[in-house]
Amino acid sequence: MLKGTLRQILLITDGCSNSGENPVESASFAYKNGITVNVIGILEDHLDETDSGLEEVEDISAAGGGISQLVFKEDLSQTVQAVTRQAMTQTLQGFVNKELTNIFGEERSLEEIEPDKRGEVMDVVEDLGESADLEVLILVDTSASMRDKLITVKEALIDLSINLHARSGGNQFALFRFPSKRHTIESIQDWAGQLSSISVIFPRLTSGGLTPTGPAIREAIYQFSKMQLKGSLYDAEEYPEER
Repeated sequence: MLKGTLRQILLITDGCSNSGENPVESASFAYKNGITVNVIGILEDHLDETDSGLEEVEDISAAGGGISQLVFKEDLSQTVQAVTRQAMTQTLQGFVNKELTNIFGEERSLEEIEPDKRGEVMDVVEDLGESADLEVLILVDTSASMRDKLITVKEALIDLSINLHARSGGNQFALFRFPSKRHTIESIQDWAGQLSSISVIFPRLTSGGLTPTGPAIREAIYQFSKMQLKGSLYDAEEYPEER
């Protein structure tokens, strides 16, 4: 189980959803299907604690078993990397806690293990964070209010790709935007080991429209299934059964 693939949706947005199903319900559905939903909320130059969008950011990540972080755009690059890695560790810790329950025959968290053994377990979690395969679907809100933030988002995602490339485990990234004129979400880059197309495509993006966050998350879940199916078909062609 621990040698499996860690799957994450990384939602980058700056406002409330205002179209389609509840994004909290979509995030919960993702988590039930083994996909963690992390949310980075980009703030304006001042923090307005009455903004309902801030609460939504936290609610989505909580339902998706992930991490939320509010950030000013100048700090976005460091935050994207930190949230992705923290979510990996949190997911692995969840796996470890389940294993501990199997071992001890009762629910037992990492914090309840003796301090000397706890350190050993955390070392294993850290090693797995470097060696486990990682699939990250990045979902970028390109509604009208994100217009002046997209350049910063592009730079942050390039940094993320470079930073995670140093891991020994495999990386797969996909990058989608929402809203789209024709579909719920629109592919900027399909699944690949690096975000190589982002510098070319991002400057051409236009922003505008509503913010259908719930439907976007639901469609993002489907993209993981498509990728797994594509991988299965590739393996079947590469290693056909002997007749």
